[in-house]
Amino acid sequence: MAIAEEIIQQHPNLFKIDFNLNKLVQKIELLNYINPINIEAEKRNFFASKYNVNPNFKYRKIDFNAHTLQQQLFTQDIDAIKDDVSRNFYRDVIYDYSGVIQCIETIGKGQKFYYNALKSFGTPTDKDVENARFILHFKDEEYDSEMFPVFSVDEAANYFDEFNKRYNFKFNVKLSTKISAAAMVQNNTQTLILKKNHRFSANQLKVLANHEIGVHMVTTFNGLSQSLKIFHNGFPNNVETQEGLAVFSEYMSGCLTLHRLKELAYRVMAADSLRKGFSFCDTFDLLHNQYKLNREEAYNITLRAHRGGGFTKDYMYLTGLKKVYDYFFNKESLNPLLTGKVSLEHTSIVKKWQEEGLAAGNTYTNFAFERNNNQNEKLDFILKNLK
Repeated sequence: MAIAEEIIQQHPNLFKIDFNLNKLVQKIELLNYINPINIEAEKRNFFASKYNVNPNFKYRKIDFNAHTLQQQLFTQDIDAIKDDVSRNFYRDVIYDYSGVIQCIETIGKGQKFYYNALKSFGTPTDKDVENARFILHFKDEEYDSEMFPVFSVDEAANYFDEFNKRYNFKFNVKLSTKISAAAMVQNNTQTLILKKNHRFSANQLKVLANHEIGVHMVTTFNGLSQSLKIFHNGFPNNVETQEGLAVFSEYMSGCLTLHRLKELAYRVMAADSLRKGFSFCDTFDLLHNQYKLNREEAYNITLRAHRGGGFTKDYMYLTGLKKVYDYFFNKESLNPLLTGKVSLEHTSIVKKWQEEGLAAGNTYTNFAFERNNNQNEKLDFILKNLK
C-alpha cells in the first residue's frame, strides 16, 4: 500500500533516514541470537546433575560488525528531519537500536549482557511481582482434555496452515531444536519457527495461532505494507505492547486459561530472580521446589530468563497484557497497535502520520479482536484487579 510520490517528496529527509536505518538493521533481530544452540544437550546434563550444575549455553556467532553498525547509526543526520515530533521519534529509534546491538554483542557474557538487557527491557517492579503473586495464589483449574499434549509438530504445522487460510499472507514454517519457546515468529524472514520435538495440546495450538499468527504475523505483514520501514523494523519499546497484544488475542479468542496466566506470572518471578542475583539452579529451585512447578515447565521458564546471561524481557508479557486489556476496555481502538511493530506510547505518532498521509491503514486485521469470546469470569476478575 505505497503512499503517493508527492508525500515522499514533501518529506525527503524523513524517508531517507528511514531507508538508511532499514538497510542498517536487517541483521539485528535479537531473537535470532539469544536462543542457545545446545538447549537439549544442556537440559539432559542439568537433569542428570539432579539440578545442581548450571548449564553452559552456547550461542550462534553474530554475523555483523557491531562497532561499525553503531557508528553508522549515530552518523544519521536526524536534524535534517524538519518535523519536531518525527525528528525526536527517530532519535529515540536510534538509541533503541543501539541498545539492541549492545545486547546482541554481549550475549553469553554474563553480567555485561544482563546490564544491557536491563537498559533495553527494564526489570519487574515490586508492583509487577505483587501482581504475579496475586495470580499464583489462585487455585489451579481442573485439567481438561484440551490441555493434554498429544499433537506432533507436523500436526501443529497443519493446524497453523489451516488457521492461516483466513489471511492471505504467506509465511514460511521451519522446525528447530534451538528455540526456547514452543513457537516463535522471525519478523525479518516472515517465518514461523516450531520446536521440533514438542508435543502440543489442543489449547496450546489455539493459543499459538492467535498469538503468533493473529498478532505477530499480522503486525509483521502490516508493517511490510507501510512505506515507512520503521513499522516493520519496530518502534522503540514495542516488545511490551506487541506481547501484550498477542496474549490479549488469546484472551479475546477464548483460549487464555488460568494455567497460561500463571505461566506469565512465573516468568515475572524468574525475571525478578535475576535482580536478586540468582543462578540458573536458584531460579529453577524457586519454580520447581518452592512453587511446585513440574520440571519441564520450570526448566523452560528458567532457560528463558537466564539465556544470554540474564534476559529480563519475559516479565513484559504480563505488564503488556494488563495495559492492552485496560486500553481496550477504555473503548480505545486497537487498530493503531496493529499497523506494525508499534508501541502504546507512540500511538499518537501513528495517528499523526496517518492524518498526514505518511502511513496507511491496516492491510490485515486480527479476527479475534472483532468479538470478545472469553467466558472465564475468573480471568476478568484477575485482570481487572491487577495493579
